[in-house]
Amino acid sequence: MIHARDLTKRFTVKKETVEAVRGIDLDVEPGGLVAFLGPNGAGKSTTLRMLTTLLPATSGSATVAGCDIAADPAGVRRRIGYIGQKNSAGENFRVRDELVTQGECFGLTRADAKRRAGELLELLSLEKLAKRTSSTLSGGQRRRLDIALGLIHQPRLLFLDEPSTGLDPQSRADIWGHILRLREEHDMTLFLTTHYLEEADNMAERVIIVDHGRVIADGTAQQLKSDLAGDHITLTVRDLPEAARAAEVAERIATAVDTGSDGMTVRLRVPRADTAMPEVLRAMETAGVKVAAAEGVRPSLDDVFLSLTGRSLRESDTADAPA
Repeated sequence: MIHARDLTKRFTVKKETVEAVRGIDLDVEPGGLVAFLGPNGAGKSTTLRMLTTLLPATSGSATVAGCDIAADPAGVRRRIGYIGQKNSAGENFRVRDELVTQGECFGLTRADAKRRAGELLELLSLEKLAKRTSSTLSGGQRRRLDIALGLIHQPRLLFLDEPSTGLDPQSRADIWGHILRLREEHDMTLFLTTHYLEEADNMAERVIIVDHGRVIADGTAQQLKSDLAGDHITLTVRDLPEAARAAEVAERIATAVDTGSDGMTVRLRVPRADTAMPEVLRAMETAGVKVAAAEGVRPSLDDVFLSLTGRSLRESDTADAPA
């Protein structure tokens, strides 16, 4: 469905060459839900724009939905849906009219475009809004309209760039409910970027993490967390000397150990917190360390990025690189 090799994009900024994407390799098979993660400026949106033919690649190659992005960009566009970060509907156009016009732009007859618009209005709970203009819709309603516009020609591959950014929690949950239902009912392949790590963790079957324009991790969320981050056990003790002894004991049984900034906690990285906890507590008791509290914590995708780069994904959300 998506096959990219050494996909690269360079920009010239103030007479200097900047590589926003540095040789991305991707293989996405049909039917998957793939989350493409990374901090701002990592090259996520630039990669999506190249794959959707909105931005020419500087070098490398890619086929999307069976079509070469350089040799047959029109073929790519006919076969995919793309939902960008910004709302795509005209401010002063009615919802139904926008959908019909979009369908005609993709080559549908007016009758087919009207029929398809009616199906999507019902599917995305937009029937009551059909005669309203886009400017009068709420953020969640406008996002549902964006999704409808991306689906009017029934693509099998849908790109979503930050589909739920800026929405309140209820609207985000609503949008995801629609996205997952559409995927199940129409057997679509979904390729999305998101800043909400819990979305990728809970929804995606595969997670690809990029940083500085390169893929640095690729796998299921569970695989990445287990292999690259591991579980953590946090021990709280009474004083600094006790913490020092606890850290010394922990070094013998954990894959990584660090002491909290308060000096009263010790954090151990272990393969599985649930099975390691009894061993850790027994070792502390044998060494005479009195543990006031112990907590096992499952890792997050942010922990994966921290393990790979030494910094947090959320802390890295700074200004975008050129795109």
